[in-house]
Amino acid sequence: MKEYVTLKNGLKMPRLGMGMWYIGEESTKARGEYEAIRMGIDAGLKLIDTAEMYGMGRSESFVGRAIKNYDRSSLFLVSKVLPSNAGRNHIRSSLEHSLRRLETDYLDLYLYHWIGETPFPEVVESMERFVEEGIIRSWGVSNFDTEDMIELVEHSGGENCVVNQVLYHLGSRGIEYDLLPYLKDKNIFPMSYCPLAQGGSLSRGILQDETVQKIARNHNLSPSQVLLAFVLANEDMIAIPRSSSAKHMLENAAVRNTALSQEELALLNKAFPAPDHKVPLDMC
Repeated sequence: MKEYVTLKNGLKMPRLGMGMWYIGEESTKARGEYEAIRMGIDAGLKLIDTAEMYGMGRSESFVGRAIKNYDRSSLFLVSKVLPSNAGRNHIRSSLEHSLRRLETDYLDLYLYHWIGETPFPEVVESMERFVEEGIIRSWGVSNFDTEDMIELVEHSGGENCVVNQVLYHLGSRGIEYDLLPYLKDKNIFPMSYCPLAQGGSLSRGILQDETVQKIARNHNLSPSQVLLAFVLANEDMIAIPRSSSAKHMLENAAVRNTALSQEELALLNKAFPAPDHKVPLDMC
C-alpha cells in the first residue's frame, strides 16, 4: 500500500490513521482508549483526526494526553472548527483552544467541519493567515459536495484547500460519481471517515455480505479489514477508521500489508455498485 500522499504544498500526509469521534468522552473507557491510541501510533498510525466538536473538546484533550510522550514532529494532527466558530471573530479563539487541548503549537491540517453561515472567503482568509503564521501547516474542508468545492476553489486562496473529508465506504459510494473526479482534477485529496461502514444510508448488512465474507476468508482478514482495504485501494484516498479497541486498531494498521486483487475489487463492485447518477452527499 502507498503509505503517504503528497499534498499540493509539499507536505506528506499518511494515508491511514485514527479517527477520534466519540473517543475520550467516557471516563470508564479511558484506559482502553489510551492503550488503543498508543498501540496505533506504535504500529505506525501517525495520522490522528479529531475536532473541537467531539465531546465539546474532550476528545482533543484526551488525544493531547495520549500523545504527550511521542515526538510531535512524527505525528500528523488534524482538527476541525465548528461552522458556528468559523467566522473571523471566533476562529482564532477556536484554533487556540484546540492547540491548547492538544498540547501542541501547530496543527498539520485544520478543517472547516461543515458548511455554515460564514462566507467562504472569510473562512479561506483566516485559514491562509494561520498558514502564514505557522500555527497550521495546511487547511481543508469536510462534508463538501461537488458544487460546494467548485464555489470554494473559485475564491482567492480557495485553491490552497488540500483535503475534503467525507463519508465514504463500500456501501456509500456516491462521491465516486462526480466529487472524486473533481477533487483529483484540483489535486485535493479525499479523506474517508466511517470507512468501516459505521454510518451512512447503506451501512447495514455489509459486514455480513457473502462476497465480503469470502474475500475476508481468502486473506485471513476480518470483514472490517476488507472494507478498509477496499477504500485504500484508491491510492488517492486517506482513511481514518475509528476504534476504541487496541485489537481493532492493530487490525486496521495491518491492512497496510493487504492488497485486494482486481478480481476481488470487481466482485465487491458488483455486490455494492457505485451509483451511475448524482446522489446527495452521504453523512452520518
